[in-house]
Amino acid sequence: MTAVLKRETRAYFDSLIGYIFLTAFFAGSGVLFSVSSLQFGSTDMSGMYSGLFYILLVLIPILTMRTLSEEKRQKTDQLLLTAPISITSLVMGKFLAAMLIYSIGVCMTLVYAIVVSFYGVVSWLTVLGNVVGLLLLGAAYIAVGMLISSLTENQVIAAIGGFASMLALFLISAIASIIPVRWIANIFANLSFGERYSPFTYGVFDFSNVLFFVSATVIFLFLTIRVIERRRWS
Repeated sequence: MTAVLKRETRAYFDSLIGYIFLTAFFAGSGVLFSVSSLQFGSTDMSGMYSGLFYILLVLIPILTMRTLSEEKRQKTDQLLLTAPISITSLVMGKFLAAMLIYSIGVCMTLVYAIVVSFYGVVSWLTVLGNVVGLLLLGAAYIAVGMLISSLTENQVIAAIGGFASMLALFLISAIASIIPVRWIANIFANLSFGERYSPFTYGVFDFSNVLFFVSATVIFLFLTIRVIERRRWS
């Protein structure tokens, strides 16, 4: 798994995707920080973290589109499938590499909090709660993107499919609002990534939301492993 992690991390920067992702992430978060905090002289950064949710809908599919589809396109997936490494280690290595790049971007938001702290009092517990929320949301979305990438050898299709899937997981709450049966609507609402992430932006650290994102990450990674295993034995 360590070898896959190193290989994938290096590949992100060799292919420039890592640089593109981080540059776009910094630019987007910087604009949100300026508009929601600096412009009003406020130490409240919840507006920036709320806005990042929508930016990630676009950026994470770019980060994950090549994770497995590129291997299929170049026919190197057969080498990986016959290598002395478990499929679980292969998937986890790729997942951790994507998480590493993503985490660098997320941790940079702490710099904004440091800047604000020179001009006022910053609620560090709220900021750290937001960072944890972003990391959990990103982990789940990266797992979704990897699953989509494992289903195709076309990176563009993987990116579009990842975006559509993540958007659907966000819009579940909208679907819930038009369902007349209350208990069914509640089930849909509880599955919305947007509804689960929103409390983090206000510094509300709910363990049920943490468990939700961890469970979603595990489920989508498991499905990715099953897709690859099926290919190995087909």
